[in-house]
Parts: sequence; C-alpha cells; structure tokens
Amino acid sequence: MSDDAPSLLDRLSLNQQTLRQWSLPELADGCARAGVRGVGLWRAPVQEYGVAAAARLVRDAGLRVTSLCRGGFFTAPDPGERAAALDDNRAAVDEAAALGTDTLVLVSGGLPAGSRDLSGARERVADALGELGPYAAERGVRLAVEPLHPMYAADRCVVSTLAQALDLAERFPAGQVGVVVDTYHLWWDDTVGTQIGRAGGTGKENGSRIAAFQLADWVTPLPAGVLLGRGQLGDGVVDLRWFRQRVETAGYRGPVEVEIFNPALWARDGTEVLAEIVDRFLTHVG
Repeated sequence: MSDDAPSLLDRLSLNQQTLRQWSLPELADGCARAGVRGVGLWRAPVQEYGVAAAARLVRDAGLRVTSLCRGGFFTAPDPGERAAALDDNRAAVDEAAALGTDTLVLVSGGLPAGSRDLSGARERVADALGELGPYAAERGVRLAVEPLHPMYAADRCVVSTLAQALDLAERFPAGQVGVVVDTYHLWWDDTVGTQIGRAGGTGKENGSRIAAFQLADWVTPLPAGVLLGRGQLGDGVVDLRWFRQRVETAGYRGPVEVEIFNPALWARDGTEVLAEIVDRFLTHVG
C-alpha cells in the first residue's frame, strides 16, 4: 500500500450500478457511513427519484456526485434519430449540472443496423460532440468520451481505444470534451500508458483530457451477453495500481470511481460488499 492511502481513500467514489440493489437513499446513507465521499449516478434511477430531490439527498449526506452516466448514442444516420439523441443529451447535461457534477460520461453508440462503416459512425460522434460541447461548457459540464472494449464496438460503442477517444476529444477545447480511463475496457491495450500520458495535464483548463477514472477487474469466462462480467477489484488480471499510478503521473488527482456490473455482487448484502470494495481498493489500488 502506498503512503498516500488516506488521501487516496478520500478520492474513492462508488458508482451507483456497483450496488444497484440499493435505492438512492440507501446508497447515500451507506456511502456516508462507510466514509466514501463520492457517488457516480445513473440517469434512470435519478429521474425516477427526481433530479432535484436526488441532488438534495446526496448533498445532505455530505457526498459529491463525481459523474453522471450516461449520454451518447450518437451514431444513427437518420436525421430524426440524431435530433432526438442530441435533445436527450442536452437533457443529460442539464441533469448533470443540477446534480452538481462536472462530468457527463458518454457511450458513443454502436454501428447502425446493416452498417459496417466504423469511421463514418465515429464521424457522427464527432459531429455530436461539436454541437453539444459549447452547450455543456456553458453549464459547467464536460463531455467525457468513454472508450469501451472492442467486443462492444458493433452494438454499443464504436470508440474502442483511448487513442480513438483522444482523437475525437482533441478536436475540441479541453474544457468541453475529455475522456474516461476505465481499467476494464483498456487493460489489454499495450499503448494505453502512452495514451494516458498524451491525455495528461494539470486540469481541464490546462489541457488535461482525463475527465474520469473508473475501476473494475477483468475475469473470465465472461457471461452470456458480456455486459455484466466486470470483476471485483483484485479478482482478475488488471494491474489496477499501475493504472492509478499512470493517471496520477499524467496529472490526474480527481475521483477514483469503482464501477462494477456483476449480479453476484448485487445478490449480496450491500454493506458487506461496500466494506469489501474499500478493503480491495486500499489493497490493490493504493
């Protein structure tokens, strides 16, 4: 464990989907009791609870919202679908601002039905970022492009590497568009260390593109559908500490958000799982 473990623990954030068995009030109370100071929220449960009420709940618990997930899905070529996606993302920006977070995580979208044109789909992502970036920045929110593992490229996200995400983000001001470094999606890429360095800087106004840093481990075999296969910290093959050191060397000192989609964790007692996450975080990340 590194000597800066206490300050690192202060940066720990729990993504809402990691303990989806908890309601939003349970999440806020459980994190506050465990000394976890940040939460990453998802739009659907926040909308169900009420955006203003959710913001007040989290604030009253002494927590901060480190990110809102998710916007995106920009790849449809149909003008009507594209307009609807942009409207939905403007709403997501407004929700992020109301929650007090400066980070809206974007999942870009997969290939349209019948298409094999990855480069064309990525250009439509760029077009959307160009339209939404100024709107978000005016509200104190940065768009965070998340590259997903290539197994999701067809149906979920045509941005598969950190290099591809940076190629998109760097077309726009750093204060408008950044990237997400997620260990689950990027651990396999032998260029990721170089790309993290490329993304670095001392803050979003000084060129840093790292808008969020998320943790999950990679375990095999993957489940059917692959979406719910993220592993508990330390259960898989990802060098989580290496990633933490790399983003810090690149200048990132923001929240470290644990985002694990795993039905086995959802079936357990939430307080027990959260205590385990804190312990694993200090052991494998610190």
